[in-house]
Amino acid sequence: MKRLIFLFSLIGIALTSCEDQHLQTYLANVPVYLSWDELRSSFEVDAATSMEKPGKILFYGSHMFINEYQKGVHVADLSDPSNPRLVAFIEIPGNVDMAIRNDLLYAESYTDLLVIDISDPEQPELSTRIEDLFEYILPSYDYNYPVDEIDQDKGVVTAFELKKVTHEIYNNPYPWPIFYDYALESSFADKGSAGGNGNTYGVGGSMARFIAYDDYLYALESTWKLKSISLADPANPVVEEEVYLGGSVETVFIADGYLYVGTTGGMHILSLANPASPSQISFYQHITACDPVVVEGNRAYVTLRAGNICGGTRDLLEVIDLSDKYNPGLLYSFSMTEPYGLGMDQGILFVCEGNHGLKVYDASYEGSITSHLLAAFPGIHAYDVIPLEDFLFMIGDDGFYVYDYSDLNNIHILGSLSISGSE
Repeated sequence: MKRLIFLFSLIGIALTSCEDQHLQTYLANVPVYLSWDELRSSFEVDAATSMEKPGKILFYGSHMFINEYQKGVHVADLSDPSNPRLVAFIEIPGNVDMAIRNDLLYAESYTDLLVIDISDPEQPELSTRIEDLFEYILPSYDYNYPVDEIDQDKGVVTAFELKKVTHEIYNNPYPWPIFYDYALESSFADKGSAGGNGNTYGVGGSMARFIAYDDYLYALESTWKLKSISLADPANPVVEEEVYLGGSVETVFIADGYLYVGTTGGMHILSLANPASPSQISFYQHITACDPVVVEGNRAYVTLRAGNICGGTRDLLEVIDLSDKYNPGLLYSFSMTEPYGLGMDQGILFVCEGNHGLKVYDASYEGSITSHLLAAFPGIHAYDVIPLEDFLFMIGDDGFYVYDYSDLNNIHILGSLSISGSE
């Protein structure tokens, strides 16, 4: 690999005079590496460990797979939903997203894709590793200081440390560095969700960037790309096509043969008539904001969140008419408070509002959804949800929760798993 050029910014540089007028000393974000050898020998299955920074969630069979941000995946046994138990931890450095198809867990590990056999969910086994399937990207850093030299030959960058560095500078070339962060934020059936060709899939939340459909895995990459990855040979995924989209892609959702991609600027609708090559048919534009989306029938439900890296200025829930997929249009818009993920089940809408907790609405009242609150659970942090067969699975900074909503007049918590250090 070629060594990347120095990346510097104008802001926050403290210059110190040196004997050579071209030598300058300043504080910079210095990369911390995980070597390629360490990365590719890192897969390990451990006994259950406490959650510390949970992320995406994925349900399959009677088990929940919970991402531990950039460290791996917790496996939780939900056979008794009132008493969820962590039963194993899969060590996967750099993991944020995952998908499941036919007893195989597909999980990213920085630039690589791991294929993991979960036919026995509590004793996962690595099937294969596909190296360099994803782009080499950088984690976030202190934007007040420049980024020091990045050398891909040393491995993947796992973090940055602020240190003084001295380099020879010519003509003050200080452009802002370009970076991509790994996270634009950080059923009780026999298996998972049934699909075409006899396949079964894991059920994910609205914040997912990976999703499986038919014989393909769709993965959002960097800020504008959708990868179509063939699973025809399940243990050896192959990138079949890359679709370039605009608006800083964030989340992906599939319903009725259509793929919906939420972006900071709107929602792309792509046809999966040819699953190998998703074809964009329309784009719904909204204000700039972080944008998870779920779909039920001819309606899409989108939350827009302000005050974050997506650049939004308003917190909203939008209801979009999908009767004509080629011409989606806004039906209703409602004010929210810090909305994150959301879920829908037969007209019941679940909305995560971050530090403001979870809210449940009767969305059959389309023009006045927020006036028809069925239940609210403040005092907890809510990030994303999966509603399924009268059970709601929710993840947040506080931990993992299971709710029973079989009786809409008595929605209640059945069980939970706390993060490390919390009660």
